[in-house]
Amino acid sequence: MTTQQTISLLTGLAAMVLLARLLGALARRLGQPAVIGEVLAGIALGPTLFHGAISDALLPTDIRPLLGALAAIGVAVFMFIVGLEWDAALIRGSGAIAPSVSFSSILLPFGLGAALALYLMQDHGTGNKTAFVLFMGIAMSITAFPVLARILTDRGMARTPLGVVALACASIDDVLAWFLLAGVVAVSGSAGPDEWRILLAVPYLLGMLFLLRPALRRLADRRGSLRLTPTVFACILAGLLLSSAATEWLGLHYIFGAFLFGVVLPRTGTERLRHEVHDRLGQMSGTLLLPVFFLVAGLKVDLSGLDTSGLGDLGLILLVAVGGKFIGAFAAARLNRMPVRQSAALATLMNTRGLTELIVLNVGLQLGFLDQELYSLMVVMAVVTTAMAGPLLTWLLGRPTNDDLTGPDTSPEVAEPAHSAEPAKGSAP
Repeated sequence: MTTQQTISLLTGLAAMVLLARLLGALARRLGQPAVIGEVLAGIALGPTLFHGAISDALLPTDIRPLLGALAAIGVAVFMFIVGLEWDAALIRGSGAIAPSVSFSSILLPFGLGAALALYLMQDHGTGNKTAFVLFMGIAMSITAFPVLARILTDRGMARTPLGVVALACASIDDVLAWFLLAGVVAVSGSAGPDEWRILLAVPYLLGMLFLLRPALRRLADRRGSLRLTPTVFACILAGLLLSSAATEWLGLHYIFGAFLFGVVLPRTGTERLRHEVHDRLGQMSGTLLLPVFFLVAGLKVDLSGLDTSGLGDLGLILLVAVGGKFIGAFAAARLNRMPVRQSAALATLMNTRGLTELIVLNVGLQLGFLDQELYSLMVVMAVVTTAMAGPLLTWLLGRPTNDDLTGPDTSPEVAEPAHSAEPAKGSAP
């Protein structure tokens, strides 16, 4: 790197971190998740405003590959944290309602998204039509577990019956969505001439779940209460990076390896260790690495040429995304005898897409499933569906109060959702 490149990189990163923090704080003041402001910060620096003059001045073209590398690390760390937070106990504690709501809220938007892809194919279709149709179905089916958890925590609902069910549904959605996306990546031929490597994905998954995970559990049992020493932290970082590299080599995407390594870390006896890992990695990721990802994602969003046809496509995308998720989740909740207002609130929460959707969209753009214009429209959909959750919840349930405390009951059959004053730990922004 030259001196000028170094200066440009450092000053650009500083501006990016401050802008993301400023707009994130503004979003929180307006009752929105911070991720809304951070995404808008990335879009503001992209070509949508002033034809990219801001980004060209702050971030010359020759340093953007460096930003892409930082963004990749940020996404890998974020996916690791998502896997670290994923807890099967949530699903077991929610009864039968979570699996049925999750499947319904994935199948309906998936089918509608695939049907919409057939309509959009003429203007936005890529070379691999099958991959395009499947990818659009997956993109419509996403629910962002970390953003949903943050919304519930901010409203004091994380330990209410409705909150428990919503978290369980979102955790199932996360896992199903990643498996579906991995399947699309595998069958799309994106691995190039080394497609045979994809056959090793199954033994790799089995080895991680049935060899590495028990080994780590036995190690944790022998060591007692593990502390986050520099050596332990270095081993966790190395495992995260190696697992990411392994799935990338297999022809999948590095996000799957990062997520999987977070899932296989033992849960029992390591609560303090996992909390410390989350805090240490989460602060660096949320303050520096994820704003870089938002910038890189925003640089690819160009709405400056949006015309009437594009607005029509955006309207259809929003209709399918919101309607598919809402109807699927609402219908399943009602079939499980959940009250109408709670069913509507649950369906609203399942519509939050946030950062998880951005990661999926960037995978689609990188692998050629989406073109530039459709990617931009889908990013708008991700922002809108996340931003609408808070106001809709307030309209459905009212503003949370500190006096509305919930009991331990996790049954969905309650008259009205209560609000817990105790926030959930470890939820990502």
